[in-house]
Amino acid sequence: MLTKTKSYALKGLEGYAVDIEVDITGGVPSLEMVGLPDAVVKESKDRVRSAIVNSEYEYPIKRLTINFAPAETRKEGSIFDLPIAIGILSASEQTDYKATQDYVFLGELSLDGSLRRISGLMAILISGVQEGFKKFIIPYENRNEACYVEGLEVYAARNLKEVVDHISGNNPIEPLEIVKFDADTTATTKYGIDFSEVKGQTTAKRALEIAVAGGHNVLMVGAPGAGKTMLAKCVLTIMPELSFEEAVEVTKIHSVAGLLDATNGIVKTRPFRTPHHSVTLPALIGGDRKAKPGEVSLAHYGVLFLDEVPEYSRKALEALRQPMEDGKVTVSRVMQTVDYPARFMLVGSMNPCPCGNFGSRNKECTCTPQQIRNYIGKLSGPLLDRIDIQVEVDSISYEEFAEEAPSEPSSAIRERVKRVREIEQERFKDNAKGIHTNAEMSNADIQKFCKIDKESQALIEIAFVKLGLSARASYRILRVARTIADIEGCENIQTEHIAEAIQYRSLDRKYWR
Repeated sequence: MLTKTKSYALKGLEGYAVDIEVDITGGVPSLEMVGLPDAVVKESKDRVRSAIVNSEYEYPIKRLTINFAPAETRKEGSIFDLPIAIGILSASEQTDYKATQDYVFLGELSLDGSLRRISGLMAILISGVQEGFKKFIIPYENRNEACYVEGLEVYAARNLKEVVDHISGNNPIEPLEIVKFDADTTATTKYGIDFSEVKGQTTAKRALEIAVAGGHNVLMVGAPGAGKTMLAKCVLTIMPELSFEEAVEVTKIHSVAGLLDATNGIVKTRPFRTPHHSVTLPALIGGDRKAKPGEVSLAHYGVLFLDEVPEYSRKALEALRQPMEDGKVTVSRVMQTVDYPARFMLVGSMNPCPCGNFGSRNKECTCTPQQIRNYIGKLSGPLLDRIDIQVEVDSISYEEFAEEAPSEPSSAIRERVKRVREIEQERFKDNAKGIHTNAEMSNADIQKFCKIDKESQALIEIAFVKLGLSARASYRILRVARTIADIEGCENIQTEHIAEAIQYRSLDRKYWR
């Protein structure tokens, strides 16, 4: 008997339907799989055989042919175990074939017939809704992830027997109830740090507030022990909560990467990714054999923190330019090309020289000019152009360290940031490109929303010449000035806003010009 069972596969963050055809005929007992299955899919024959037998069903001792359609796309992973088992049971008339046609089956089988958790479920379910599928049977361990997708009937089963009993109507499974999303408002303190604990560093705190409010990339340069890493970790504590739409998009990426917490089922806090400086290019940008998302995508709608930027390879740093500019990354492999979103806020920190004391007011630098040039030369001009804010973080004085009065807490800064983000949302609500922050403005948007007077224009012209800025850097000054004006509650950009924005580019001249 020939049967056809529905399942799903992933290409990047998009799912597509896969028909699993099972044909049982007479002849020498065997099992053949066609339709470009990978090694994991081929190994499913042993898992499925044991799962069927241990679930007290009969495994047909005949010739079995299993086809995965469409045949031209490579099928990967253990997600097809359950639909293969259901197809075999239907073809051998051990379950009602017509009843199976109402469902899409997803799940990995253990040898005892129990269902294991799979990756990428939310991406699959969202694609299923868009393509008109209504009923899915999934592993019980994935139930929390499936509770946030509306428009579906999702049934979570613990094992193969529960699936068969549900299909036959002997013991129906209740569909999962939709859960309302609530952002975790306390999660920003999970790093156990707050801006109130940072002594001094008023300029750096102001720069980070502007950066978060407008979604700007920021680079901190300063001596070892000045507090750059501590400041970077505080960034997450002043970022607004994820919206449901943002949380779903972030969850899809983390689910596909196999990093999703099964307890929550959805990512409720903005990501904070800190890859080590030895990170490989595929791990940072995305890739390997299966074109998995990299750190830039895992940091989507969150923070990508690069500590000691010059220690990263030049190739890895240059690879950041495209996702920083476009908000997405394209991963190309022999079998497929995948686009992943990558709208992250880059926070970088670095010493000004190998010994870390160049420009310090307290310590003497022991590096030669050539050593300094080689060290900071890891950051190219085009990469620096994409970093809107550069701020110097020097060691604090003893008076600042001994100050007992606490600094402004993260909660107060966060309220100002949220107010600015609301202004930005209103400003860009009709934008066809779907941008959300000032940092994402195109040149046309800048012409529309960043109009300045002649005095401000003259100030930018002076900075353009003296700092040797590129046209891209000049536009980024206007983006930062727009954010500063929003923080100050000004409808129009003033000269003082331009002046402050230019100050955040002054390190270009000190270190790189």
